[in-house]
Amino acid sequence: MAQPGGSRPVTVSDVQQLVKRKDEVEAQINACYQLLEDQKGVGTDGPLVDAEGFPRDDIDLYQVRTARHNIICLQNDHKALMKQVEEALHQLHAREKEKHAKDEAEALAEAMSQTQSLPQAFAKVNAVTPGSPANISGLQVDDEIVEFGSVNVNNFQNLQNIATVVQHSEGRPLSVTVLRSGKKVHVGLTPKRWAGKGLLG
Repeated sequence: MAQPGGSRPVTVSDVQQLVKRKDEVEAQINACYQLLEDQKGVGTDGPLVDAEGFPRDDIDLYQVRTARHNIICLQNDHKALMKQVEEALHQLHAREKEKHAKDEAEALAEAMSQTQSLPQAFAKVNAVTPGSPANISGLQVDDEIVEFGSVNVNNFQNLQNIATVVQHSEGRPLSVTVLRSGKKVHVGLTPKRWAGKGLLG
């Protein structure tokens, strides 16, 4: 018998169909055995002639011969189906393994490219005062600052750079980019006077 679907990949439903066919063949084999059992328990190799060499008249010889012939044919079909089921299952498992390996490789490649494409931080947030402009904007402790307005890793010299940007941007929203748990996060921060010290807190 040809492999299900020829060259297309084996699917779970192909395997289910093969198993169904295998079950049907098994049922037919059992029916044939039952028929032989009903014919005085003659089985697959009981004698079909009596002691004197005449055909037995207590059994239906035609039915017995047909059942025996069918059992042989069906057992061959059964063997072929079992082989197909086995091959189909092997292919399915191999494909699953391949797919799993590919998914893992893709996930790894993506993680690598993300790590490589993450910009460099030049400062880290070590405290955020509750109620301050920094707190309201959503900045968090341990955020690593990548861009603060016009300041980035290429032009940052010291914290005075940030202080200058903050003073020039009082009341105006600043775009701030931070790294948080390995991801880039954009925060809109508006420096302004508040109950505490400075314009950020």
